[in-house]
Amino acid sequence: MTAVTSPSALRASGSLFGLAYGDALGKPTEFLSVAEIQRRYGPTGPRALSGDPALVTDDTQMALAVGGALHEASSFTPEAVEPLLRRRFVAWSVSPDNNRAPGMTCLRACAELGRGLPWQAATVVDSKGCGANMRVTPVGLLDVDADTLAGLAQLQAGLTHGHPTGLAASELTAYAVLVLRGGAGLSEVPGILVERARSQRGVYQERWLGDLWQRAGASTPTAFSSAGWDECLAALGRLTTALERPDDGGDPCRATGEGWVAEEALATALLCAVRHADDPVSALARGATTAGDSDSIAALAGAFVGAAAGMAAWPAGWAERIEYADQLAALGAAWD
Repeated sequence: MTAVTSPSALRASGSLFGLAYGDALGKPTEFLSVAEIQRRYGPTGPRALSGDPALVTDDTQMALAVGGALHEASSFTPEAVEPLLRRRFVAWSVSPDNNRAPGMTCLRACAELGRGLPWQAATVVDSKGCGANMRVTPVGLLDVDADTLAGLAQLQAGLTHGHPTGLAASELTAYAVLVLRGGAGLSEVPGILVERARSQRGVYQERWLGDLWQRAGASTPTAFSSAGWDECLAALGRLTTALERPDDGGDPCRATGEGWVAEEALATALLCAVRHADDPVSALARGATTAGDSDSIAALAGAFVGAAAGMAAWPAGWAERIEYADQLAALGAAWD
């Protein structure tokens, strides 16, 4: 699939800021029931940034860590990128700003990375938490081929989350951002991702992952990777089924999962984005109004909608109020 992207759309900036906006809207709702969210914010959930700056969570912090490492990299190879990711992840883990209820998988793996272990030994091999793909958006904004995108997406996930489903979901999340930035419509993306997952099912990114499959106890590299792609295909199947039905206006997690694990975060965020493709703020609000991992779901929904529509998707004034606005703007300007 090829498409022409208008530079004036500022789609890289739109995606990065969209991620942060969704993160900020979902931050206060993450551990609330839908009924309580609606009681506090109204039936359509939170639709305005709160605070100045509007604070984000570890989702945006770690996305900026990935983005910073990629921007700094002299080349997009595992040898060049892994040390940069490691340094930024470890710095994040010990930062005083790391006070936003970070995931225990990330903290545990970063502690081991900080000790200098090979990342395949430091990672949590049985974790497919959404921390694997909440931060991968910058990979989808690079001008790289699909194979390099796959390696980068899986590497950044693998440093902390070694489960094959986390790796596959991260690749699919980055691929969704890539095709949306390239001009695909949001409604096309679920089908595009199904095709991508099927084509990659037997592929193990050995150059990028090394002996991870052995450390995970898999029988073969193919068996390791296939298990992750199969779980992602199942989640995308639930997404397709949900989109074939009328929108009941309720919690999207009931159809595609609560988003605590990577494949569900991808599917539920896409459900919100596709349902509200013509109303970007509603996509964020829908993601933030769930019984699941609301900040991660809303953040990914924002990354998808922003990649499709660019900065014009978002209300005037939000870019000046979001936390880390300077870092988001710098990365966006570099990639627009």
